[in-house]
Amino acid sequence: MTISPLPRLLTMADWAELPEDTSSHIELQEGVLIVSPRPKRQHVRAGYRLARQLEPQLPAGLESLIEFEVCVDAGAEPTVRGPDLVLTQTDGPEDRLAASDALLVVEIISPGSRRTDTVTKPFEYAAAGIPHYWVIDPVAPISLTAYRLAGEFGYLESPAVTGEFVTTVPFPLRIDLDALV
Repeated sequence: MTISPLPRLLTMADWAELPEDTSSHIELQEGVLIVSPRPKRQHVRAGYRLARQLEPQLPAGLESLIEFEVCVDAGAEPTVRGPDLVLTQTDGPEDRLAASDALLVVEIISPGSRRTDTVTKPFEYAAAGIPHYWVIDPVAPISLTAYRLAGEFGYLESPAVTGEFVTTVPFPLRIDLDALV
């Protein structure tokens, strides 16, 4: 039996050359292409409704973008994520953000993404210096876990909140979690 060689790791140039694919959710993790199913209706609805709640509360010059690429690590084995929502400046690049341009990234847990969203991505996002990270679990009761960068220790994780999420960081926000699903 012959085993075919493993595919090579992708570079940022390889990633940029990939055709747009709307049939799958695609990310790059340490040079490895990660392909997962597109989100289901409940997931998409939660992201859209979150963006609608956030927009009127955002300070001038900030916007929320749905499924916009964030380059977490542009090194030899690059990582590019497509968070469900990212807060950034309104005058940013058109193709993808550098991690330094993301103020907040939000992931909504899907079947099969729980470990990635709660273990892998907090580590990656903290290492990249993204100041705030939220994880929304849409399974009833819907909850939001907020992470904030705490220096050399990575993220400080707050207890999950249900009902209404109220915060003053990165600026005053109030989110009705039950209205997301």
